[in-house]
Amino acid sequence: MYTFFQYNWQVRDEWFTWCEQLAKEELLKERIGGHHNILHTLLHIIDVEYSWVRAMQQKEDIPLDFSSYGEVHQVRELSHQCRDEIKGFLQSNEAISNERVTAPWMEGSFTRHEILHHIIAHEIHHIGQLSIWARELNLKPVSANVIFRGLF
Repeated sequence: MYTFFQYNWQVRDEWFTWCEQLAKEELLKERIGGHHNILHTLLHIIDVEYSWVRAMQQKEDIPLDFSSYGEVHQVRELSHQCRDEIKGFLQSNEAISNERVTAPWMEGSFTRHEILHHIIAHEIHHIGQLSIWARELNLKPVSANVIFRGLF
């Protein structure tokens, strides 16, 4: 499962690089679908990943103030800061248990196994949205190919 987190992180980093070609106005332009714009969709991906991992660790959620992140480099830095914390947890035996977890923003409980799969699928879903927006801008999207990434 850790391999697919690595895959998502590689693809996310490539999207950050891809975003550097766009003007700030284009990154924040209101769009249909996703989380309303390119930059906030990337932030949303990070927020969901980080929030769920913190919930699995029984740590308090730290909501993001999206208005504080208006530049690609700020979102990239946040992604790397959160990733550093997440990596240690994902590589521990604690992450793979089937312990049930509750999150303050949602009713019910879920196994860690379910949550990890949700995090992976959630990011892949939104990367698809970014790919559609890239095509609408007549730009080539980041490759979603798992092969040739050196992960296996």
